Amino acid sequence: MLTAAGLMFCFLASAASGPLVRFELSDEVMGSTFSLVLYGKDRAQLQSAARAAFDEAHRIDALISNYQPASEWGEVNRSAGLRAVHVSTELFNLLSASVRYSRESEGAFDITVGPLMKVWGFYKGEGMLPRSAEVAKALESVGYKHVRLDATARTVHFDRSNMELDPGGIGKGYAVDRMVDALKRNGVSMALVSASGSSIYGMGAPPDEPRGWRVTIRLPGDLHRTAAEVFLKDMSLSTSGSYEKFFRADGRTYSHIMDPRTGYPAQGVTSVSVVTPRTIDSEVWAKPYFINGRAWTVANKPKDFRVFFCEDSSDQSCTWIQ
Repeated sequence: MLTAAGLMFCFLASAASGPLVRFELSDEVMGSTFSLVLYGKDRAQLQSAARAAFDEAHRIDALISNYQPASEWGEVNRSAGLRAVHVSTELFNLLSASVRYSRESEGAFDITVGPLMKVWGFYKGEGMLPRSAEVAKALESVGYKHVRLDATARTVHFDRSNMELDPGGIGKGYAVDRMVDALKRNGVSMALVSASGSSIYGMGAPPDEPRGWRVTIRLPGDLHRTAAEVFLKDMSLSTSGSYEKFFRADGRTYSHIMDPRTGYPAQGVTSVSVVTPRTIDSEVWAKPYFINGRAWTVANKPKDFRVFFCEDSSDQSCTWIQ
């Protein structure tokens, strides 16, 4: 015979084992479409968590945007060539990480690439072919070694004029990681977070696939075909491809993936996808691996990173580096 307490226990157990709710939401952040897919028991809780995640994404955008005049990042670009600029702890830590990435990649990732992106027309447009003299002039204002960070005073200073930090190679990955943290704080354990499809994080696993969230990597030569598939379970995936943004001039193709050391777009690889535990790492490292090539990647990648190389547009050229 069931008591009232026993009946209540059975009811709660039944509710706990009930069907999961799927909730999806998208929003425009950083000039791109960010999207969420969440699973949980309570739709209202999922809605609240999604709103909290997007609030966090917009907060990050307001912090590091190159397009919002009131952003801290914008103030650094305007003033750090004239004086030491005091910044928040969060921005100082992000800039410190950016300089570390720049150093570890031997300058293939360079947070000061902004002047080159502008002269090549990739700052707000689809690109244009500059004169060699313009490239040389822009290179005078590029170089992470000229960013002076004072941890005690928490300031940033440039020792060259006309320098400009570019968050384009790190911002989305950082925002995705902060969104994931917001979802966890709000009780979500199963989620797929995507920043325009180029940087993705899979939290936990969806109810129908214990291996994780299934994500496809497109074949560069035919974007309707799949080159590989990945199951993300508390892992991230980021892809950099020459097909994403490019232009043609004088019989050549120029992509937006810039080698900051030469001042010219990188050549020789079609796409690189990186799987890592953190999205900031997968987004950042996709560029140096693309620029520096397979041999450098094999010699320098951490053991817990997986890298998928497509060295031309055919599926025969696409292989994993474990």
